[in-house]
Amino acid sequence: MEIGEGLKALRLQKNLTQEELGERTDLTKGYISQLENDLSSPSLDTFLQILDVLGTTAKDFFKAETDEVIEVMEPTGMVEACNESDGWATKWLVAHSNDHEMEPVTIQLASKGETKHYAPSKAETFGYVLAGEVTVCVGNVEKSVLEGSTFYYVADREHYLKNKTESLAKVLLVVTHSYL
Repeated sequence: MEIGEGLKALRLQKNLTQEELGERTDLTKGYISQLENDLSSPSLDTFLQILDVLGTTAKDFFKAETDEVIEVMEPTGMVEACNESDGWATKWLVAHSNDHEMEPVTIQLASKGETKHYAPSKAETFGYVLAGEVTVCVGNVEKSVLEGSTFYYVADREHYLKNKTESLAKVLLVVTHSYL
């Protein structure tokens, strides 16, 4: 069984160099490199020691390889919320997106519609205007963004989207540190 790729991925997640992992496990940088390239196989004790330093167990290590790594959401499983009086609708495109680093949603804005005003946060926000035109408001700055264009901002000030036009607008939005 090839385990090198998994070991390397865990090491990189922990921001360790091969040398640092070697020091923490009393192994050489060269041996760690051989393991990661599947040029050598560790003893069971050595393997368990490496996993311990990397903060996982053998069960979780091998489970990760068999888990589905691609999450597919059918439209019927997506969650939607709307506020007709303010003229917006939001659809969460990934189940349990609050548990992930990114939260992708679509937002529809009716003519003259506006999302709620979100408080400042550490979130980064990326948007792609799928249809129409939206005005992106961050603090006192407003930018008009046309269909086919993208926008990005750090949400460190009050922020929201609005549609100043007579047409429907639709945006694909991806945020970190969910605030939606």
